[in-house]
Amino acid sequence: MAGSFRSLSRQTTVFCDFDGPVVDVSDRYYSTYRLALADTNKFYAELSSQPEVTDEAKSHILTKAQFWQMKQNRTPDREIAQRSGLNEETTDYFLAKVQDIVNLPNLLEQDKLQTGASWALNLLRAEGVKLVLVTLRRQDQATRILSENGLLGLFAGVYGAGDSHAAYQNYTDYKTQLLSKAMAEHSTEAGRDDAWMIGDTEADVLAGQAMGIPTIGLTCGIRSHQQLSQLQPTAIEINLFSAVHYLLGVNCPQPCVG
Repeated sequence: MAGSFRSLSRQTTVFCDFDGPVVDVSDRYYSTYRLALADTNKFYAELSSQPEVTDEAKSHILTKAQFWQMKQNRTPDREIAQRSGLNEETTDYFLAKVQDIVNLPNLLEQDKLQTGASWALNLLRAEGVKLVLVTLRRQDQATRILSENGLLGLFAGVYGAGDSHAAYQNYTDYKTQLLSKAMAEHSTEAGRDDAWMIGDTEADVLAGQAMGIPTIGLTCGIRSHQQLSQLQPTAIEINLFSAVHYLLGVNCPQPCVG
C-alpha cells in the first residue's frame, strides 16, 4: 500500500501526542466525572442525613455527549460541576475527587486505541518517517500501552511526564519543554523544516509553534475544531489516520470518517 503514496523525506520526523491522537480517553474522563459526582452526592448526603441522590440531582448528570462537548470546548471543570447541580462547597470536593481518581488503574484500563491509529503509525514508519512520542501522560503508562498494542517499536523515542496529573491539567509550558528536549535529541539534517507536531490540544499546537515547526490539530481528542482553529495550526484533521493522508499528500478514503 505504501507504494501508492507520495513518499515523505527520509529525514522527516513526526512528533506525536499520545492522549487524543493515539489513545481515546473519553470513557475514562466521563467515568471519572460520574464517579466523582456520585461520591460528592454521597458524602454530602451523609453529612446532612438526606437521601444520597434525589431525583432532582439525577437529572443534573450530564450525558457523555454533553460532557465531552463541554470538555472539547474548554469548559472549566468547575462549570461542569455546577451545571451538574453542585454548589460552591460541593464543587470543591468534586474537583478534588476528580484529581484523586482520574489516574486510578481501574479507570486507566478504560483507555483504548483510537480507530485507525495503529494503521496510521505503521504507514508513517513504512514511509521512512521517524516517530517520536511527546506526551504529558506519565512515560511508563504510555510505553506500557504502546507495548501491549505492539506499537512501541515504531517510536524512536518516548518523552513523557513524571507528574501523574500533567496530562489532565494539560500544561503548555511543560509540553514545550518536552518537545524541545525531544527535538534536540532527534534532530535531523533537514532540521525544523522537515519536522511536524501532531496533537489534539492547545498545548500541542502552541508547543510546536514555539519550536518553529508546522502543526496538525486533531479533533478526535479533547478539543473541538473551533477551539483548535483559534490557534491557527498548519492543518486540522479529524484523526491520526486523516493526518497521515494529509502528510502524504493524498485524499483520505472513507475510513477517515468517524
